[in-house]
Amino acid sequence: MKQLKLSKLAQASVFITASVLTFSTFAQDSNLKDVVTAGQHINQSANQSQQRVNSISEQIQNKLQQFKTINKEVDGLGIYNQQMHTQIDNQLKELAQIAVSMKQVSIIERQVSPLMSRMIDTLVTFVSLDMQFLLDERNQRIVSLQEMMKRADVSVSEKFRRVLDAYQIEVDYGRTIEAYSGLIDVEGSERDVDFLRIGRVSLVYQTRDGQHLGLWNNQTKSWQKLPAEYRSDINKGLRIARKQLAPDLIIVPIAQNSAE
Repeated sequence: MKQLKLSKLAQASVFITASVLTFSTFAQDSNLKDVVTAGQHINQSANQSQQRVNSISEQIQNKLQQFKTINKEVDGLGIYNQQMHTQIDNQLKELAQIAVSMKQVSIIERQVSPLMSRMIDTLVTFVSLDMQFLLDERNQRIVSLQEMMKRADVSVSEKFRRVLDAYQIEVDYGRTIEAYSGLIDVEGSERDVDFLRIGRVSLVYQTRDGQHLGLWNNQTKSWQKLPAEYRSDINKGLRIARKQLAPDLIIVPIAQNSAE
């Protein structure tokens, strides 16, 4: 009987030991799962934290690049503004000079108009004292200038330009050679003649038949006859003036006491 009780007690002891071992193993497995789960949560949290760090770092880099770009633009705008200030200062100086000039315009006009009138009067005197060539053309130019001076629709600058043009034409007469036709009184009858002007040193004519030659004498204000020996040179000069012959040496009489 005692052996049976011992046997049952032993079995109960083995059962309790097995139960304890089983519970201990279950507890260990449960703790291990908790540790693994906690580790996974930690890894996930670390991964999320790293992603947030990477995102923040990228944002910082973008902001830094934008900051550098904006700084460059600000520097460029500073240089541009400085240039604009310099240009504005120069423009203000020019405006001040223009304002002064505009105030002086009326004074200049009052001074220029009498000057132009005197210049035209001088031109009238000059033509009357000069060799008597192209008188109709030259006198008509003077009349046109005199009429222009009375017009209010022509600016002062345009009037002055035309007066200077007239002077330039007169100057050019002194260094050009010219041939033109006209009518003069030859031995009591009006004849069609060819004129040859060489600067202001000589003004001669020849009738169309070549029988009459003459030289303008500015001292006597009349034509004087020329000998026939000048006929060849005068014909040659006429052809040169009309560009029918290449420039060449010619012998012509020289007028005295010209206005030049």
